[in-house]
Amino acid sequence: MKKLAALALVTALLASPALAAEGAEPEVSAPAAVLMEKRTGTVLFASGEDERRAPASVTKVMTLLLAAEAVERGDIALEDAVTASQRAQSMGGSQIWLEAGEEMSVSELIKCVAVVSANDCAVALAEHIAGSEAAFVERMNARAAELGLQNTHFTNCTGLFDDAEHYTSALDLAVMSRELLGREWIKDYTTIWTDSVRGGEFGLANTNKLLRSLPGCTGLKTGWTTAAGYCVAASAEREGTEYIAVIMGAESSESRNADAAALIEYGFANYTLGPALDSALPPVPVEGGEASSVQPGLSGEDGILLPKSSAQSLERHVSLPESVSAPVEEGQRLGTLTLSARGEILREIPLTARSSVPRLTSFGVLARLFRTLCAISP
Repeated sequence: MKKLAALALVTALLASPALAAEGAEPEVSAPAAVLMEKRTGTVLFASGEDERRAPASVTKVMTLLLAAEAVERGDIALEDAVTASQRAQSMGGSQIWLEAGEEMSVSELIKCVAVVSANDCAVALAEHIAGSEAAFVERMNARAAELGLQNTHFTNCTGLFDDAEHYTSALDLAVMSRELLGREWIKDYTTIWTDSVRGGEFGLANTNKLLRSLPGCTGLKTGWTTAAGYCVAASAEREGTEYIAVIMGAESSESRNADAAALIEYGFANYTLGPALDSALPPVPVEGGEASSVQPGLSGEDGILLPKSSAQSLERHVSLPESVSAPVEEGQRLGTLTLSARGEILREIPLTARSSVPRLTSFGVLARLFRTLCAISP
């Protein structure tokens, strides 16, 4: 049954109040679907979102995420030469027909995975990062656990093989996609329409046809197997706001793409992303501390997604104490930012200390007194 929900991902998955529907809810024919706003993690539409389903090649969202994170950590470099193994060569389905012993850079492998869903390149990447596909799959499952995904388990890095123990959900895929899209540079690959490898000898054409039909499309990954049906994790960005639509189990590529586009257009048409704060927060005086004050800040995201009809009537109320006593710990709650519209509270965001303020020692008290006396002496 279709429903609205909200989800904020800060250090874990945290539930938040549902947003009221704005306009007609989109018609979606697929049995599982999710629409999420990327910056805040707010879910605007969900249907069958927690059902465990075969993800087909949308599995590669996690494969690409681990590859991107390995690059950012410095474990691998985009320029690294990777030698294809016999196992990588043996992969079927979508591929670029890697040959055992053939060398290709990490960048080229990522491009082939993102653009043509190349299974041979996904395995080559997995082996380069973790030593074997099995070891890489262990990392995939560990990363899923870190993200708090309750309905995800991988047995391979491609999604090529239908396996009862290889599954995820529409909501979990949206969270994975959000994490991947947080690496802006990955869009250099996911937005490629046509390209080539092997010095231009082998052409690539993106499997994601939404890149041409959906304005602002930034990716992300398509998939199909008999068990999975037609799946997609699609994303689009316009004027600084980005939405992620996940469709699982669609009957055709046409209905899959239509469902994803309908969800994303619904987001852009009905909601707007704005700043949680419209002015700087005042510092809070600290009594008995090494510093005289501490600066409060927002705990979590600094933006809020609102129905467009509520945006103009948004009111902000900041509640902070007149002072606090030392010691103050970084992250300690100091107050609350309350967001409301038309008399209805939309969200309450904790305001926390941005830094620690230790308690002033006896020596510090004497030193401060001495400085004060020196300042007032003639």
